Amino acid sequence: MSLVGSSNPEYVVARVRARRGNLYSTEEYRKITRMSPAEIARFMEESTYETEINALGSKHGGVDLIEYALNANLAKQFEQVLDWSEGNLYDLVARYLRKFDAWNVKTVIRGIYTDAGRDAVEQDLIRAGEFDDRLIRRLLEAESIEAVVEILEETIYGEPLAAAFEEYEETGVLVPLENAVDRAFYEHLLGNLPRGEPVRQYEAFLKVEVDFRNADNALRLARSGADIDPAEYFIEGGDLFDRETLSRLARDLDELVDYIADSDYGDELGPALRELEEADSLIAFEHATDAALLKYGDRLGTLHPVSVTPVISYILAKEREVENIRAIARGKEAGLSTDEIESELVIT
Repeated sequence: MSLVGSSNPEYVVARVRARRGNLYSTEEYRKITRMSPAEIARFMEESTYETEINALGSKHGGVDLIEYALNANLAKQFEQVLDWSEGNLYDLVARYLRKFDAWNVKTVIRGIYTDAGRDAVEQDLIRAGEFDDRLIRRLLEAESIEAVVEILEETIYGEPLAAAFEEYEETGVLVPLENAVDRAFYEHLLGNLPRGEPVRQYEAFLKVEVDFRNADNALRLARSGADIDPAEYFIEGGDLFDRETLSRLARDLDELVDYIADSDYGDELGPALRELEEADSLIAFEHATDAALLKYGDRLGTLHPVSVTPVISYILAKEREVENIRAIARGKEAGLSTDEIESELVIT
C-alpha cells in the first residue's frame, strides 16, 4: 500500500514546509539567549506564538508564560497537521504523535517521584497526543505511581507499566517504568505499518530513533548506579543493537561512538557522529543524538518529498524549537551564563 493515492501527502507536505520556514533560525536563537524572560515573551508575541502569548498573558508571567505558550502552540500546530492529513498519512502521523502521551506519562511519574507540585507537572505536559483532557486530569490528580499505573491499565501502557512496577519498588529508580513506557510506544509505532517505498523510508527513520533511544537509555541506566542490566530494558525495533551488544557497550561512551561510526549509519549521520565523539557528558551525548535524528529526518524528507517523512521531520524540528526556547528561559531563570545556555541548545 502506498501513501500516494490513498492519502494527501502533497498537500500536507506543502503546508508543513511553509510552517518549517517560520521556525526560529540560529541567529534568532543567539538573540534570544541575550534576552530576559519578559523580552523573550515579547519576542515570541511577534512571531507564531502571538495567539498563545496574548491568551495566556493575563494568567501567567515570566518563564511560566513562556512554558505554557510553548506547549499550547506545539499542541495546536500538531493538531492542525492531523486535521490536514487523510488516510494512511493520518494514521502514520497520529502514531508518531503518541510520543507526547508517552512524554506525559513519564512527566507525571517523575513529578510524583520528586514530590513536584501539580502546577509544576502540568506546566510540562504537552497535549499533542491521543490522551483526552479527562485522562490527563486523572493523571494529574494521582497521588502515587501505583495510582498512575492503575489509571493507565486500559491503555497501551497499562500492561508494561504493571510489569515494571514491581521492579521499581525493588530498586527505587524510575528507569524500569520509563523504559516500559518507551517500549510500549515504539512497539505500537512500528507494528503493522502499510507497505510501499515511502513507508519503508519512514520505518528506516524510526529504526534509527529506536537505536539512539537504546543508547541514551542504556547510558542513563549505567550512570544511575543501579544494579540493573541495561539489556533488560532493550527496546525492540532497531537495527544497530541486540541485547548482548547493548549491554556490552553501555558503559563505554567512546566504544559506543566508535561502534556507531563503523555501522551502516556512519556515512548517513556524518557530522553528527563527530559531535558524538566530542560529547563529554550524558546530556551532551543526548543532544548529539537529537541533532543526528534531525539531520537524518531532513535527509529522508529531501529524498522522499511526497511521503510522511517531511511531515515527521517538521514535527521533530518544531519539537526541538520548543525545547530550545524552554532551555533558554529556564537557563535565564536559573542565572546561567549565555555560554552555558547555548551549550543546552540543539541547533543543526
